[in-house]
Amino acid sequence: MTTPPRPGQPAQPDRQEPPGRLDEADLAMLLLIRHFEQALLRLFADGEIDGTTHTCLGQEYIPVALRPLLGSDDYVFSNHRGHGHYLARFDDPDGLLAEIMGRRGAVCGGFGGSQHILRDRYLSTGVQGESLPVAVGVARHLKAAEPGRLAAVHIGDGTWGQGVVYEALNIAALWGVPLLVVVEHNDIAQSTPTRTQLAGTIAGRAAAFGIEHHATQARDVAGIRAWLAPVVERVRSAPRPVVVEFHTDRLGPHSKGDDTRSPEELDRLRRRDWYETYAAAYPQQFAAADERQRDLVAEVVHEVSARPPVAWEDR
Repeated sequence: MTTPPRPGQPAQPDRQEPPGRLDEADLAMLLLIRHFEQALLRLFADGEIDGTTHTCLGQEYIPVALRPLLGSDDYVFSNHRGHGHYLARFDDPDGLLAEIMGRRGAVCGGFGGSQHILRDRYLSTGVQGESLPVAVGVARHLKAAEPGRLAAVHIGDGTWGQGVVYEALNIAALWGVPLLVVVEHNDIAQSTPTRTQLAGTIAGRAAAFGIEHHATQARDVAGIRAWLAPVVERVRSAPRPVVVEFHTDRLGPHSKGDDTRSPEELDRLRRRDWYETYAAAYPQQFAAADERQRDLVAEVVHEVSARPPVAWEDR
């Protein structure tokens, strides 16, 4: 079931509905990302990783839903909370973990770390809003040189405090570029609740530039994908920017252990987590897949941890 669409908009999947058909590949990727992120937090707690990291716990379903809608010739621009984006794109936990741990076999030689990844039309950065103007420029190139391709850029609700977002949207609308802006709206910017730092709505801000906007609170991968497929196709076939806003939850801390939310608030968020929903709806299928992916990630951690560190001469 879907909620009734507003005029000119496709119907949205309803968050309250039971999850739809559970695809084995989708479930495997969801659980790969979940256990990968949990392993990172354990490695940090054990002192096995230096620097920082930002997990996407609770938001994994967004890149998984988008996965078959974005081709290898499309560009994906990620952000500081981008492990799920990378894994959904490349299914490469070994290379990503090696990058984060600074071990041999790292996707960027072990010098990009958790936030700075460049591979095959995929780029992540740790600076809020930095990728959006770059994505607009790339989308302009694609419109001229590779019709039918698009640039997708992941940003958060906190990113809408950056002036560069509005400069980029202005140019994107004027140029009519194939740009998909994916907003992962988790209601908190580091430790600041969004309601205390964002006036108006993201829909209203997109409308100021005449940019199409869609939003959903669903966490059902199949439902989201069916809803979003025609939107993505329109971005390709009639080049223009579109903002898609996912109202989601960040279950983990901003970075490692710096979470200022109350235990009661976190419990409330966990009760509507996709992990709990799928586990309840498909108990046997979920349990088997969960164990497989948990074991797979444990094996990856064991193997990558045993590798020698990267050296400058390895670049």
